[in-house]
Amino acid sequence: MSSTYKRVLLVVIALNATMFVIEIRAGVMAGSQALQADALDFLGDTITYSLSLFVIGMPLVWRARTALVKGLTLAVSGTWILASTLYQSLTLSLPSPEIMGVVALLALAANLISVVLLIRFRNGDSNVRSVWLCSRNDAIGNLAVLLAASGVWATDTAWPDLLVAGIMASLFLWSAMQITKQAIRELRTVGNAVGA
Repeated sequence: MSSTYKRVLLVVIALNATMFVIEIRAGVMAGSQALQADALDFLGDTITYSLSLFVIGMPLVWRARTALVKGLTLAVSGTWILASTLYQSLTLSLPSPEIMGVVALLALAANLISVVLLIRFRNGDSNVRSVWLCSRNDAIGNLAVLLAASGVWATDTAWPDLLVAGIMASLFLWSAMQITKQAIRELRTVGNAVGA
C-alpha cells in the first residue's frame, strides 16, 4: 500500500499546489472571501499532505504527531477564515460571481480527482484518514463556492459569499477536532504500549 499511496499522494499534492496558485489570484481578483478561504485550504493541504508523504512507513507515534499538526493547522485556518469573514461582513464589497463560478468548477474538478484517487485509503490511521477528510471537505467546499457564486449573482450582494466562507470555516474547525481527537487517541495508545 505504501508505494501506491505515495504515488497517489504525489499527484494530489501537485493538484493542490496548482489550485492554490490559481485560486488565490482569482480570489483576490474576484474579491471573494469564499475563494480565498478555499485557496488557503489548498495551501494547507499541500503542506500537510507533503508531511503525510514524509512520515509514511514511520512508527505510529510520528504519523499521529503529523496528524495532530494537521488538525491544529486546520483549526488555525478555520479561525482565520472566520475572523476575516466577520471583518469582510463590515465592508460588504461585491465579489465577481463569474470568476467565482469558473474557478470553483476548476477547483471542484481537482478535488473530485483527489477524492477518487484517495477513496480506497479513507479508513487508515489518523494521518491517512486526515488526507481523505481534507479532500472530501474540499469537494464539499467547492460545491458551496458554486452556490455562493450563484447567490451573489442572483442577489447582487456579498452575503452568499460571506455565508459560504463562514460555513467553510466551521467545516475546517469540525474536521480539525476529528483529526486531533483521533491523533491524541493514537498517541495515548502508543504511550500506554510503551508504558506497559
